[in-house]
Amino acid sequence: MSGWTIAWLIWIGAFCVIEGAALARKQRNDTLSEHVWRWFKVGGDTRPTPLVWLLRLPLIVGGVWLTMHLTFGIWSF
Repeated sequence: MSGWTIAWLIWIGAFCVIEGAALARKQRNDTLSEHVWRWFKVGGDTRPTPLVWLLRLPLIVGGVWLTMHLTFGIWSF
């Protein structure tokens, strides 16, 4: 097992511990999803402005890239 494999496993484990603790607390704004929603102004009462859509663009593009990359092994750099 390489050092990179160990590092990624530690990173995934840390995420699981942090997210699990946030889910167990059942408080608002604890989970990663809730943070991303707040950072990118998802939900709420107002319609997103063009600036908000511009700020969401990296999230949308990154999500599409990551999904395609992990699922089909394409778009590697």
